[in-house]
Amino acid sequence: TAAREAVRSGRLGRLHTVRAMTSDPAPPPAAYLPLSGGLYRDCLVHDFDILRWVTGREVTEVYATGSDAGPAMFREAGDVDTAAAVLTLDDGALVTATATRCNGAGYDVRMELSGERDTVVVGLDDRTPFASTEPKGPSAATKPWPGFLERFAPAYEAELVAFVDVVRGERENPCDGREALHALRIAEACELSRRERRLVRMEEIPGG
Repeated sequence: TAAREAVRSGRLGRLHTVRAMTSDPAPPPAAYLPLSGGLYRDCLVHDFDILRWVTGREVTEVYATGSDAGPAMFREAGDVDTAAAVLTLDDGALVTATATRCNGAGYDVRMELSGERDTVVVGLDDRTPFASTEPKGPSAATKPWPGFLERFAPAYEAELVAFVDVVRGERENPCDGREALHALRIAEACELSRRERRLVRMEEIPGG
């Protein structure tokens, strides 16, 4: 929410670069992979969703790639364990979105938004699982986030409160099914780009 306000208020100036990442500490069970929809639909779809909400912009085209060089179960499922995508927004801003199932340091979800005036980072705290190589940089987190349930507990609570408010008729639905569809279309474009090794424009994906 703070990042959205920074973008919408003009604090960052013209937004030119966004970097989004989601890194799981360990792969899911092998039986889950064929049912997951793949790394873009199962994992990065959340980054695509929040990207639209924070920036207020739409994705116009994507180029995505992935690697299945990790555990054999990803190759067997036709999936990848690590993925990267470059997205172009409708105002020309560029977005990189990366994900991996094999981040042994811990669960890591972050977004950086850089504009002509300032840069903000979402998801950076004393439990972010990384260490600086600089002499005076931060050391490794002593208690890195183990997974999404712990990392997003306050967000889940806020979602439940919002859901109850909507059911009671006390507020409008802040996130209807159309928002989920837009995020899924971006994930579908990324999967198509990865498989066909080409740039995909969003008008190629039905449902727009």
